[in-house]
Amino acid sequence: MAEIVVVFDFDKTIIDLDSDNWVVDEFGASDMFDQLVPTMPWNTVMDTMMKEIHARGKTMQDIEQVLKRAPVIPWVVPAIKAAHALGCDLKIVSDANLFFVETILEHSGIKDCFSEINTNPSYVDDEGKLRIRPYHDFDHKCNNPCPPNMCKGLVIERMQAASLAMEGNNNKKRMIYLGDGTGDFCPSLMLKEQDFVMPRKDFPVWKLMNENRQLIKAKIHGWTDGEELQHILLRIIKAITTIEEKQILSAVDHSKFQTVYSH
Repeated sequence: MAEIVVVFDFDKTIIDLDSDNWVVDEFGASDMFDQLVPTMPWNTVMDTMMKEIHARGKTMQDIEQVLKRAPVIPWVVPAIKAAHALGCDLKIVSDANLFFVETILEHSGIKDCFSEINTNPSYVDDEGKLRIRPYHDFDHKCNNPCPPNMCKGLVIERMQAASLAMEGNNNKKRMIYLGDGTGDFCPSLMLKEQDFVMPRKDFPVWKLMNENRQLIKAKIHGWTDGEELQHILLRIIKAITTIEEKQILSAVDHSKFQTVYSH
């Protein structure tokens, strides 16, 4: 079942809000945040806001406690555990940052379900402050509506290239991509005909897909809430595995026929 790779966005796909906004709001720093957003890239704003939050006397432990209160979308945790139990290879591609993502995943008991977390790097500096850096250089030159610090399409292309390098023409991996935001449009364009994309209905990526259906090669299955996400995701996984099982059985039967015939 590692033939199925399931890639999750994080904000508004696993948790039911934007983790950056959540932390800023919880520490009462929204006014400064709103003033900075029009003046610099979002990723740079968040690095600046972390310095401000620490300057107000907040610690890494305080930030951690705020993150642990972030609401996870109901049914999504069981969906992730089920997909992992079925042997799928689960990965995260998120424009949040590593500390935010890992803290919430670990608190939710699903961090070990993921083989990769692709997100903006973060680290604690010598003064004990959380710093946030861009995932990609600000000149990744993508023509799609990606933020300057992260092109998720490039991340998906790297995953596809790695699969091709390992398995060559025998590469049978199928990808299922789940997301909600504008930045999830670019990776959706990278998916192949045998793949699936699950945009969250009535969110920015849903609108972009509806306006550009002809550009999407993958099969589109929208979802509204966690219960629908779980139902559709597990149904797709079951459908893929059923097809693969039939193909394997057919190959085995054909092999038996050839053996019998040769005698």
